[in-house]
Amino acid sequence: MITKKKTNWFKMLFEWNGSVLPQLLPRLSILFIYSMLVVYFREDLLSYNIYINPAIFTLFGIALAIFLGFRNTVSYDRFWEGRKLWGALLNDTRSLARQAHTLVEGNDYDKERTHFIHLLTALVHALKHQLRQTEADGDLERLLPNSADDKFKTFVFKPIMILKELGVWVNKAKLSGRIDPITQANFDLNLNKISDIIGGCERIASTPIPYTYSILLHRTVYIYCFLLPFGFVESTVWITPFVIVFIAYTFVALEAIADELEDPFGIQPNDLALEAMSDMIENTLAEIDNKKIDAIPSPQGYYII
Repeated sequence: MITKKKTNWFKMLFEWNGSVLPQLLPRLSILFIYSMLVVYFREDLLSYNIYINPAIFTLFGIALAIFLGFRNTVSYDRFWEGRKLWGALLNDTRSLARQAHTLVEGNDYDKERTHFIHLLTALVHALKHQLRQTEADGDLERLLPNSADDKFKTFVFKPIMILKELGVWVNKAKLSGRIDPITQANFDLNLNKISDIIGGCERIASTPIPYTYSILLHRTVYIYCFLLPFGFVESTVWITPFVIVFIAYTFVALEAIADELEDPFGIQPNDLALEAMSDMIENTLAEIDNKKIDAIPSPQGYYII
């Protein structure tokens, strides 16, 4: 994800990083060349009455803009729900780490508390990798180096199995008399919240916007853009290619942004910064565990992916 401080209005006109323009340039170039050809053969086209009344494009463009607006709203809702889920994950892991340090009795239990917090951190990184469909072995080896913890590498749903291990840890603390049943219930409440967060992220990742709807909108946008020159060629002549590319950029960019935000857990420039959020959760849990951490740099002005 890109987080960048907004510059003045003029510099933003030429902003490149974080814009969908780089991926649209080939398509817009094809449309520009196509519009040039229409203008070049305009006399022949007009002689055969191959011309479309611009009023039709006005009416159809309004309807298309409404559909694109709805598509972007749906995609942004998915993006924002994913962000809220990861914000809740930060809160609940902090609560569990605090409970492990303040409610579990015994000064000789520090090693076990650290193991509990490492399990929490490993769960966060495992969830990140599951959502991005990448390998979590590196983070698991770093956070859970003991040979007994190699079992997590063989599981498909690693975050859930680590969550199970957290529940086992709480139960062992209860059986050893370090926490009472009420405290155990409070631990379990936060573990259930994390289970809901994992399920919510899996729901977003595994349920894309219906493909047939995306295909319909995609076809409509490009058919509309490639018909536009026939409505402007008589009135704007050689300015037509520039007018068409500008109008097409608006519609095509909206569709591209919606596609990018539809899966908020990916690695595209405007997806959620899961790597940075996972590292931030790891750092805050380490501080709760009385570990010294390096200063976290400001995210403004660079990529965080």
